[in-house]
This record gives sequence, C-alpha cells and structure tokens, in this order.
Amino acid sequence: MSDKSEMKELLKRLEKGGVPMTDAIKEAMMTIEVGYFTDFETADFFADRPITFLKNEKGAVKTISAPHMIVTLLYHLELQKGNEVILIGCKSGYIAALIALIVGEEGNVKVLDPSQSVTKHAAARLTYLPNVEIRHIESLQVSPIAFPGELNRVLITGQIKQLPEWVNNRISESGFVIAPLGRSAGQKLIKLECQNGELLPTDLGHVSFGPVDLSDAEVGPINPNELADILELAIETFRDIEMITQQEQQSITDLIVDLRELPDDLPPPGESGITTEEHPMIRLLYLASPSFIRLWPLLQLMIQPDLASPGGYDKDSDNHFKFDDFGI
Repeated sequence: MSDKSEMKELLKRLEKGGVPMTDAIKEAMMTIEVGYFTDFETADFFADRPITFLKNEKGAVKTISAPHMIVTLLYHLELQKGNEVILIGCKSGYIAALIALIVGEEGNVKVLDPSQSVTKHAAARLTYLPNVEIRHIESLQVSPIAFPGELNRVLITGQIKQLPEWVNNRISESGFVIAPLGRSAGQKLIKLECQNGELLPTDLGHVSFGPVDLSDAEVGPINPNELADILELAIETFRDIEMITQQEQQSITDLIVDLRELPDDLPPPGESGITTEEHPMIRLLYLASPSFIRLWPLLQLMIQPDLASPGGYDKDSDNHFKFDDFGI
C-alpha cells in the first residue's frame, strides 16, 4: 500500500475515532509526505504512533508526534489563509510544512528551536517553502532579536512548565497560545486565549510530550523526583475519573513525600553496589504498593505507558503492531 493510501486510511480511522479535523487539514496531511522529514522508518506513523526523526550521541531522541496529536494541534490553531503562526519546537519541520500549506503564500510560519541539530535538520527539509522561516534561539526564556511585537497564534510542541514571559506578554487580543504545560512525566495541553488583556485557559486534555530542547531529552534512569512527579499526575488523573479512594490517595501522597526526601545524589538502581531490590526508591515503592494494589496496573502504564492511538489499526485488521514509545 502506498503512503498516500496509508494516509487516506489513517485519516478515516482518526475521524472514526472522534478526532476533529477540517478539510484543509486533510488536504495538507495528504499532500505533505511525512517520510521526507525523517530518515527513520515511517510505518509506525500510519498506526497513529510517534516516529523518530533525530537521535544524538547521548541517546536523546526527538520525534514527530503521532498523527492524532498533530491533527488535534492543527484543529485548535483555527488556521486560516494569511495567518502568521509562531512554532516553538521544530518537530522535524513536518508540522511547519503542514501549517505553511494551510495558511498559504499570504501567511507565514516562524519556527524557533533551541537545538542547533534540530534546526539544521528542519531547515534542510523546508527550503522549498518560502513562507517558512527557521531560527535557532539560545533559550526559550529570552525573546528572539528583531521579532514581531504581537503574537496571534503560537504553538509550543514540547513540554514546558510555564509559558516564557516574552510569549505570555505579547499575545494579541483574541490571539492564543497552545502548549503542553506541566512536568516531564505528563502535562495538560492548554489553549490560552487573550480576552480583554487576560489569558483565559481551555484544558484540551492530558498529554505526554518530550521537552522542547533536545539536550533535556537525554536518556537516563528514572529518579525519585521524576517518579514522584508521575505519582502526582496519577492522583490528579484518578481523581478526574473518580476511581481513587481517599485512603489510596493518602497512601500515594505519603509515598510521594518519602520519595522527595531521598537524597538528590542517590545512584540509580544497580549502580554503586546497590541492587534493585535494595535500592531505597524501589523499597519505598514495594512497601507502599499494598495500600493501592487495585491501582497498580494503571500506575505501571503511567510509568511505562503504551500511548493511546485513536487512528491505530482495528483489532481485527491484518496489521498488528506492538509499541513501548513514550514520546509524543
């Protein structure tokens, strides 16, 4: 099956799965070939999963988001011909290409990224689009030099804890920013729209994006604070769906407190002569787990999740995939 046919079938599955999209988004997805933006395999993309576009020598991986997430982001950007869009985080250049096609020649896309290897990768693949500008920035927290005063549509494609101040202060009236805000373990996709000088949030749901900066994505073992972050997100999620008891919540909260009291320089399990079974973090988790044993399978999924994929192949399809990918 050709990539065009695969994309057509994928878009049908996404619509069937309830992912909202416009005709302009469909046309852009059918026109722009995702394989042009990565040298890695693209089969997973058509099963509605993220795919790698860049790896560095330290094991950090950057991915192109799963199609359902890309379509969701594009839909909530409310794109029209002539729009100027600020994209923070290159995502290989694929999302920038989709946006550039939708806003047309009278619109433009300005792409900012703090990773030189990422901007180099994207720039090499976007030379054919005159309405896309790519800039390397030193820091997300510092406003780029000679940058437009007001921002109407801003999309941040990686995890950040809070909006950079220069973005927060420059959203135009009725303009908005979409960003995955929260900890590295999980975020909420938030749309912040400026009304009467105030940014009003709309919660678009729980997500799990990797960081904007490639250097923050280097591979390493989970530490006590990261595990505590995941457990805090778990409590919030379980509360939202009303499936945690007060006793279970208190037990997990106590575990979070204990994890945060462990020393910052604690070696990972298996290092410095500490076996996995003897490791203080693992021991705390083991001792506390009977108090919330009912939730343990769901907690395991949050620690090592298989992400939802509404555009994935049907269970009765001949195409079956197994994934352990945590990046969006």
